[in-house]
Amino acid sequence: MQYLEFQKAFNNFTVFSLADIRQVEPGFYRRRLNEWQEKGHIKKIIKGWYIFSGLALNESVLFEVANRIYSPSYISFEMALAYYGLIPESVYGITSASTRKTSHFRTPIGEFIYRTIRPRLYFGFELLKNNGKLFRLASPEKAFLDLFYIKTELREDTGFAGLRINRGAFLKLMDRGRMNEYLGAYAKKSLKRRIDSFWEYIRNA
Repeated sequence: MQYLEFQKAFNNFTVFSLADIRQVEPGFYRRRLNEWQEKGHIKKIIKGWYIFSGLALNESVLFEVANRIYSPSYISFEMALAYYGLIPESVYGITSASTRKTSHFRTPIGEFIYRTIRPRLYFGFELLKNNGKLFRLASPEKAFLDLFYIKTELREDTGFAGLRINRGAFLKLMDRGRMNEYLGAYAKKSLKRRIDSFWEYIRNA
């Protein structure tokens, strides 16, 4: 397969792997990818995953890349909370929840951070489409619970204040009933106590 043929075949791919290519051309040689990298046609993101060098980057693109290069995973924690306007925009990297081991990738297009959750907690996300890109994103309630689940230091007023939660957005977006329903899957009384304390804190803020 020549590069122009390859470009035409994969033009609609945000990110692609050697396995993707071999579904189209089973006999494809890996060394072609090295040649195309050297010529500046494509960029390697992590081992086995590539993008076209001219790919226009935006949030939706980065979210789709995050989902694909380390699967199963969904956008959660700080990045999801920032997406919903619940915490200030900042340099968090693209944070995701995954049933695989915790991993951190520094790539030419940004940092991708994956934190481990138990398989029973792999729920509470939606498949969204934005600018033609598909990605899995935690609901506001699930992103919040995931964050408290992994950050056990989030407790009482001092830890809560450090989150810089937008009180108005929190009270508008968060469904307490849904959050309580999700809490049952975590099966951690200490987590429920901290969540209950946060609700009291945010109402009185």
